[in-house]
Amino acid sequence: MFDASGLNRGLLMVRIVIGVTIFLHGYNHVWGGGKIGGTARWFASLGMKPGIVHAWLASVTELVCGPLLILGLLNPLAAAGVVGVMAVAFVTNHRPNGFFIFRPGEGYEYVLNLGVAALALGALGPGEWSLDKALYSGTIAQVQLFGITGLFITAVAGLGGAAVLLLGFWRPAPKEPAAESEPAGA
Repeated sequence: MFDASGLNRGLLMVRIVIGVTIFLHGYNHVWGGGKIGGTARWFASLGMKPGIVHAWLASVTELVCGPLLILGLLNPLAAAGVVGVMAVAFVTNHRPNGFFIFRPGEGYEYVLNLGVAALALGALGPGEWSLDKALYSGTIAQVQLFGITGLFITAVAGLGGAAVLLLGFWRPAPKEPAAESEPAGA
């Protein structure tokens, strides 16, 4: 017989770890290091124009979606926020640097793991120990926002939102052409 309490404990742990991580990331963007101004300059250097708009957009998404995941409230949308922010980070900054985070420029292992874990939360749902379950259990209007429906909402909102944002606002600096080398023996 299947004991759902192990699954619910696991979902709660994943929600808490991802939620705290994303919240603290947003907090650091706004109040840590170079504060929001430094974050804006960094976003602009990545080609996200105007940098201040995208710094606030990413930071507010992280500050809101983190607690929503921890609470298990609006789970597919909270997970979609994480997926979207990680997808944009993957494309604009981490992808060209290879897999490992410790490589110069920071590789994509961090954003890949958080993004895929958020997609999984969209598919699995928040579990029994969540506000979604407490608020919507037993109501006539209950919609099961997990399984293929949750995954679809999370993927379309997260990846679709990231794609729209990148297509509309990402303007990376053009690559400099490689210097031509002189032929050997010249």
